[in-house]
Amino acid sequence: MLETRLGDFEEVIMLMIGILEAEDAYSFRIVQEFKSQTGRTVSIGAAHATLDRLETKGFLRSEIREGSATRGGRRKRIYAITALGKRVLKESMEFKVTLWKQYPAFAGKFNMSF
Repeated sequence: MLETRLGDFEEVIMLMIGILEAEDAYSFRIVQEFKSQTGRTVSIGAAHATLDRLETKGFLRSEIREGSATRGGRRKRIYAITALGKRVLKESMEFKVTLWKQYPAFAGKFNMSF
């Protein structure tokens, strides 16, 4: 049986894919966006392993696109979040917001509707 939950790093990688424009959601740009958003670096190998795992779980799909002159003609694998992936992301967000709402220091400070 496949795991249907997201680890924290998996969740952040999926969010990076969602943030990037469709043409830019390839591994190198995902790693750049991760660093830009978090201030932390991640190896391209760790990103590839996570992207492969998320695709195996059915949360992502990918396709090879032809390369551009700026990349020396090299092809790139573009990632997109599947309907299942969007559902799992939403469930993860809702679960975390529910926990934050129960934390006394933050209780009553969330005005979010989903």
